[in-house]
Amino acid sequence: MNHQEQLGTLIVTGASRGIGAAVATLAADRGYAVAVNFAAGEAEAAKVVEKIVFRGGHAIAIQADISQEEQIIRMFQTAERELGPIKALVNNAAVTGGFARVEEVSSAAIAKVFAVNVTGTILCAREAVRRMSTRRGGSGGAIVNISSRAAHTGSPGEWVHYAASKGAIDSFTIGLAREVATEGIRVSAVAPGLVDTGMHAANGDPNRLQRLLGTIPMGRAGEPREIAEGVLWLLSSAASYATGTILQIGGGR
Repeated sequence: MNHQEQLGTLIVTGASRGIGAAVATLAADRGYAVAVNFAAGEAEAAKVVEKIVFRGGHAIAIQADISQEEQIIRMFQTAERELGPIKALVNNAAVTGGFARVEEVSSAAIAKVFAVNVTGTILCAREAVRRMSTRRGGSGGAIVNISSRAAHTGSPGEWVHYAASKGAIDSFTIGLAREVATEGIRVSAVAPGLVDTGMHAANGDPNRLQRLLGTIPMGRAGEPREIAEGVLWLLSSAASYATGTILQIGGGR
C-alpha cells in the first residue's frame, strides 16, 4: 500500500510560500497527496510541487482565490478528481490588510481581510465537512485552521483588524469542532507567534522580527517547519482525542 492510499488527499490553502509551503512539503513527506493552493504565486507553487515530487511525493498546484466561493468549490472538485478523496484540510491562506491603526484603516482593507481569513476559511471547511462527515456518507477526516497569537495579543498599533479576524478563527474552530465531533471529523487550530517568513517585508516592515525579538521569551523567531510540525501532529492519528484544540506555537509569547 502506498502513502497516498494510506492518508488520502490534503488541501493546503495559501501553500506557495511560508508556513503553507512548509506544511505542504512535510505533509507529502508523511504520506499525503497534497493540493498546493495559491492565489497569485504560480511560479512559487510550482516550485513547492516540484520539491514534493522530487522527494517522491504526489502533489498538484491549484489556483483559487479563497475569497471567492465558486473558486473554492472548483478547487475541491479539482483536488478530488486529480488526487482522490479529501481526508484533510489546512486553512492557511490569509492576508493582513497591511499595517494601520484602527483610526486609519479602510473599510476595503477590513473587507478583504475578513473575506479571505474568515469567510474563505469557513467556506473551505464547509466543503471539507460535506465530503468528510460520516453523517453524509464520508469516512471522516481532520481540519486544521491557522490562527495567530495576534488573536490574543490584539496587535495594537499594527493590525488590530487582522488580529480580530484570527479571533474569529479561534471561535469558528471551537464551534465547528463541537458541531462535527461525532461525525468522524476533528477540527483544531495552530496559533503561530512571530515566524520568519516573507510576510513582514511584504507588509513594508522587513525589520519587524528583529524589533520584536524582545517580546519572545525564547528570544528568537520561529521557523515555518516548526509550525508545520504542530499542524501535522494535529492532522495525525497521534492527536485522535484532540479536537477544538488551539495549539500555541509562539516561543512563549
